[in-house]
Amino acid sequence: MRFSDFETVLTTPQARGELRGWAGLAIGSLAIAGIFAVLLAISRIPGIQNISLWPIDFFKKGLVIHVVFSFVVWFLAVMGALWQLSTLRLSKGQPALESWGKIGFILGWISCLFLFVPAFMDRGHASLNNYIPVIIDPLYYIGLLILAVGLTMTALRLLINVKQRTAELDTVSFAAMTSALIYLIALVCFILGWVFQLDEPFSEAFNEDLFWGGGHILQFANTTLLLSAWYILGALAFGHPLVTDRIHRTATLLLLFFALFGPMIYGAYETFSHEQNLAFTDLQYGLGPSAFLMAIAMLIGAKQESIAGLPWKDPAFLCLILSMLVFGLGGIFGFFVDGADTRTPSHYHAMIGGIGLTYMGLFYVLFLPLLKRDLRKGKPLYWQIYLYAFGQVLQCIGLYLAGSAGTARKAAGADQALDGMLAKVGMGLNGLGGLTAVIGGVMFIWMCSAALLRNQKDTKLT
Repeated sequence: MRFSDFETVLTTPQARGELRGWAGLAIGSLAIAGIFAVLLAISRIPGIQNISLWPIDFFKKGLVIHVVFSFVVWFLAVMGALWQLSTLRLSKGQPALESWGKIGFILGWISCLFLFVPAFMDRGHASLNNYIPVIIDPLYYIGLLILAVGLTMTALRLLINVKQRTAELDTVSFAAMTSALIYLIALVCFILGWVFQLDEPFSEAFNEDLFWGGGHILQFANTTLLLSAWYILGALAFGHPLVTDRIHRTATLLLLFFALFGPMIYGAYETFSHEQNLAFTDLQYGLGPSAFLMAIAMLIGAKQESIAGLPWKDPAFLCLILSMLVFGLGGIFGFFVDGADTRTPSHYHAMIGGIGLTYMGLFYVLFLPLLKRDLRKGKPLYWQIYLYAFGQVLQCIGLYLAGSAGTARKAAGADQALDGMLAKVGMGLNGLGGLTAVIGGVMFIWMCSAALLRNQKDTKLT
């Protein structure tokens, strides 16, 4: 895989506009998440709720918005960008259903309005359910529906162009196709989660059941894109893929295989029973083999280079190796979680942080260069990567230590019951790591936003 493989098909203003639209949505979602992180801190000021203009129950609502934009919209927007690039490669820049691409990212942008406005309205209440937390308000559900429609159109356009392709189904496009299929499987699970409780009122229990199954399957799509991003970063860093096409395709097909069990689980167990929920939970072990296979294969491929010969100053390599370390740490922590204490968020924060690092790398060495908005190599770029990675590791270790001492998840203040020294040290590390990662995240948003908003006459990453 070469950079030119993408560059040669991104030649029309509409193609560049689509990529810029998805990239802008991804960066915009992180910016919104950051703004709400600040508002969440302000909302903890004593007496702030007594101010007439301050929304009622803002903390929980703001937490919902922060989570959805920092994890859900951010990941799905990057997925949309990779689907678009693969569609162009398969069609040699002349895709079928060309207009669907523009409609897809426009719907993504429109959905954001519906997703964050309810936080400032004195109606509805927050549901802190797993995977996709919700503000129980019609506007919020409409926002989720609009986002789903936009992504579905983009996924279907990719699959149609796979069938009608005029170019070879390359490894990256194969992974994009697989992730699109898994996304549609997750969508089926979300629909089943809704159909099986049509007569139930909206509540936190309703949302937990609605998003539990599909949320688990969506992680297989995220992992598929993670492996594809590893493949891309490795190829761009070393000038050639670090793994064979067969290994990469095998890893992505394994993820598709496990994802196919999702809809079957709804028929195999009593609806929303403990056994059904446990089956979805156990399905997460299907994520491990593919990630492990790719990680080992890539490390073996990189080992052929001497330590001194590794491209330590290449953003692609830095994001790749640090992503694998952070993601691997989360995988190890996952074997020791029980769902009740902060070891659970230590696990998924590391996994999410690892995925986030790869996506940051894609912006630095793929998305922005394709849009002729490259960033200079220099200390700000390197500091951003190291701060974000180090902050994620420190935060996750802190959460794990605190959880080992019995600190409950989804608790704050006195409710955390930080009685032991280990719990206090752990939460201290969590705070320090979280702050460090936030600084790295703000730097990433600032640099990429400035690049997307300026003219195309930029300095190359050379």
